[in-house]
Amino acid sequence: MHIGYFVEQQYTGLSEETVIMNGGFFGLPNSHFDPVQGAALYKRYISEYLEAERVGFDSMVLNEHHANPACMSHCLTIEAAALAAVSHRAKIVLLGDPLPITKNPLRAAEEMGMVDMISGGRLVPGIIRGASWEQVASNTNPALNRELFDEAHDFIVQAWTKPGPWRYEGNHYHYRFVNPWSRPMGERLHIWVPGVISPETVVWAAEHRYPYVALATELQGTAHMWKIYGETAERMGYQVGPENFGYFQKLVVADTEEEAYELGKGHIFGGSFTPTRFASLPGYNSKDAVRNYATKFYQGVAPRLNLQHDIPAQKQFLLDHYDRMIGTGHIITGTPKSVIPKLKHVLDVLRPGIFTIWGPEGPAPHEKVMRMLQLVGEEVLPALREHGKTLGLTDPFECYPGERPLPADGKWTPLVSPDVVAAA
Repeated sequence: MHIGYFVEQQYTGLSEETVIMNGGFFGLPNSHFDPVQGAALYKRYISEYLEAERVGFDSMVLNEHHANPACMSHCLTIEAAALAAVSHRAKIVLLGDPLPITKNPLRAAEEMGMVDMISGGRLVPGIIRGASWEQVASNTNPALNRELFDEAHDFIVQAWTKPGPWRYEGNHYHYRFVNPWSRPMGERLHIWVPGVISPETVVWAAEHRYPYVALATELQGTAHMWKIYGETAERMGYQVGPENFGYFQKLVVADTEEEAYELGKGHIFGGSFTPTRFASLPGYNSKDAVRNYATKFYQGVAPRLNLQHDIPAQKQFLLDHYDRMIGTGHIITGTPKSVIPKLKHVLDVLRPGIFTIWGPEGPAPHEKVMRMLQLVGEEVLPALREHGKTLGLTDPFECYPGERPLPADGKWTPLVSPDVVAAA
């Protein structure tokens, strides 16, 4: 099992009142930003990732968001290059590069190729469609998002594998001269695809034999995505295994239960990630995703409350919501001893070959995060690895996704039993 560490890298120089009054992070004026504090935060987050590598995590997982302070990583390949130069062992996982809003897939291919070479072949290039609100920030038509994503992906794979120079004329991208000298070192591409319960993305990942990584989605909905993936894999002629699936788990660990609970509140700091009017733009999600999956997910993790200017009421609502998230296991907090059984339960239910710890968010102090990483490295990681071996949780570097043959009858075998899913 491959275990990674991730954090959104929030800009912490904001009061919760400021975020609440804005209705969320997206659209918050950048007049609130202090570059001096931003510089200190970049160094802090890099040091925390390096500590994650030191204590035994298999990967440092990065993402990218734009036009808001909820994520300081606005160009993940720059941070990935910095980590590539100073780290030694851990994979550098990008989850991911938002292809439709980059406008230049050739540049994206070159940047990721450079990072892979600087790291000595440790890059895992994840690709994403980009969040709904980022279509606004990049002036991208949300109705074209998926076809932009598809074409950009196909072009990047060609740029990495097809000898140049060559000409490219597509529907959205046009290049007279494609001849990149920055290409990944590995002979086999390890592309991962993250998502939040969009069935179209799950099917797409299975068709391309890429691992699908669920971003802290609820367990039964996630298991349903596994089913969709498995059925698609059967149609493509292969059997799924743990190496096809990844899962993000929000986790805060401290020396006491009380301290971990307080630190975990950073995961609901400020309320919602983005105002409702930008959360699901027309054309961005399919009708099926909105009706059956995406809407339920976003309502569950970031419910909206029309009390934007009533700060005490909003804060109380968020605290109640936090307790619900704790109760459902969406956020796990506690000491190493108390969190290990809960994490093992997640592994029992989903059987992921890729398991990513989503660390403390919001105003969590640096020293508390470093202490958590120490505790996790000493006690939690060994327990998870042992349990993963017991469950046979192979990762994509042990068993390349899509190479398991179907059973003799040609029917796929579900990774998670229906009884386990029902009990989740």
